[in-house]
Formats: sequence, C-alpha cells, structure tokens
Amino acid sequence: MDIVVNGKAREIAAGSTIAGLLGELGVAQPHVAVELNLEVVPRAEHGDTLLHEGDRLEVVTLVGGG
Repeated sequence: MDIVVNGKAREIAAGSTIAGLLGELGVAQPHVAVELNLEVVPRAEHGDTLLHEGDRLEVVTLVGGG
C-alpha cells in the first residue's frame, strides 16, 4: 500500500505499524515524534497504530548539540 512519509511517497506492506515503519527507516524511537494525518501519535501507541492506504506521516527526530 502507498503512504507519504515526510512528503515522499513510500510503499509499505499491509498491516504495517508506525513502529515497524520507524524500524525500516532506521529511526530510534526514543528520539522521534510522529504525526499521522495531522495528529501527533504518542510514542506508547506506535506499536499498535496500523497504517492505511493514503496515510500521511511526518517523522521528526531530535538532534542534540550545542
């Protein structure tokens, strides 16, 4: 199925979750915020939140530094 991640089209398997997608992207979950269809998804719900055809996600990672 097709979704959009950070403005770019991406094909994923049916039944994928936010946590699974983050794993595919190589993103460490403790340092990420995810917005699904304009709503922030709490980190505790990433493993249970299924993705659907046409979903739009914004994935933002935190970068430390000074």
